Amino acid sequence: MVPDHWYDINGVWTGSATILPDGRIIMLYTGSTNDSVQVQNLAEPADPDDALLRNWVKSDSNPVLLPPPGVGLKDFRDPSTAWFVDSDSAWRVTIGSKNREHDGFAMVYKTRDFVNYELSPRPLHVVNRTGMWECVDFYPVSTGSGEGLDTSTEPGDTWTPDDEGSDVGIGLRYDYGKYYASKTFYDPVKKRRVLWGWSGETDSEETDLLKGWASVQTIPRTVLYDAKTGMNLLQWPVDEVNSLRCGSTNFSSISISPGSVIPLHVNKASQLDILVEFEIDPSALTSTVEADVEYNCSTSGGAAGQGALGPFGLLVLADKNLTEQTAVYFYVARKVDGGLRTFFCQDELRSSLANDIVKRVYGSSVPMLDGESLSVRILVDHSIVESFAQEGRTCITSRLYPTKAIWDAVKVFLFNNATNARVTAKSITIWEMNSAFIHPYSNQTNS
Repeated sequence: MVPDHWYDINGVWTGSATILPDGRIIMLYTGSTNDSVQVQNLAEPADPDDALLRNWVKSDSNPVLLPPPGVGLKDFRDPSTAWFVDSDSAWRVTIGSKNREHDGFAMVYKTRDFVNYELSPRPLHVVNRTGMWECVDFYPVSTGSGEGLDTSTEPGDTWTPDDEGSDVGIGLRYDYGKYYASKTFYDPVKKRRVLWGWSGETDSEETDLLKGWASVQTIPRTVLYDAKTGMNLLQWPVDEVNSLRCGSTNFSSISISPGSVIPLHVNKASQLDILVEFEIDPSALTSTVEADVEYNCSTSGGAAGQGALGPFGLLVLADKNLTEQTAVYFYVARKVDGGLRTFFCQDELRSSLANDIVKRVYGSSVPMLDGESLSVRILVDHSIVESFAQEGRTCITSRLYPTKAIWDAVKVFLFNNATNARVTAKSITIWEMNSAFIHPYSNQTNS
């Protein structure tokens, strides 16, 4: 898809494909016109028998949608996959936008042929002062089956947040790090919902030009309902990632005293899949009674900031002298009511000695149930770290640019910077990861 018509000459932008009941596939995508107006366009495969759908034909009816009244000419983009509503035998598509008051919202269109559309009088959802909503995705999640659902699974007309304080743009996120423009699809073969996300660069444009590339797609993730809490989505790397695992190294029952750093000896640590389970000394939990209500991952000093019950976790993409390190950690805080609140954070502040990088501490609280151990999975791949706490209840992605902690110089450590808590790493499994080799596709094979 290239910009070659007046309705997309300034850009072929984000779009979504929909598989119709008769097997046909259509794509709706945003085009930027010769006047830089954002419009929606329709395309279909030139050869439906091509398994890779490499060539597309743009519809003679384009553009099929123009910005409606009240929507800015440059605030109308990223159509979703369509879903079918049985009650009126029509499809629905949602598109992101914002209004004059800077409220972000998702509008809904009804169509039967993907050429003619009717705008719903009520948007799918609106949140005040959240700005332009890009790449809106709308799909059902099963609360009982443990499997993904087709996008058209009923009911498919409304969405209401359980907690308005954690609404779109102001609360819960897929990922609290460098993660954007995500999109899901339904895999009918393995009955799963798969999420793709984009991780942009945080170094300078000059550096990107020198290296000749910029930005990566994150590892695809399955999305499921968290039946344990009843209030979360779980994201987890797709099973195919496990096929890249090479030899593993296992550790167990490592006691980490306050203020200590412990090396974990693995052969090569620049590409890793790490699973760790932690436990805080119960006596430390009992003796820590003072409330710690001010903690925030982003503003509390990162892994160097000390509290009674944290931080503790792992240092990845670290060199032997710890001059470069990225900390993935937990921090447990006592609430005013005496309960505990657990935070999951990722600290980039000492990730690189380079001086042209934006470095942050990302994170959020992670829901915990009574009796649960603290667990995390970390995928390390040279310039990116993706972390999944508590089976994927809270996720963080970081882009990193070490200058010393590269290739064979990369090390992994456990650390505990709490002042009053001994922590035990109950179990650790570290797999070295192979590279993903992309093989040419052949219609004569089934792979």
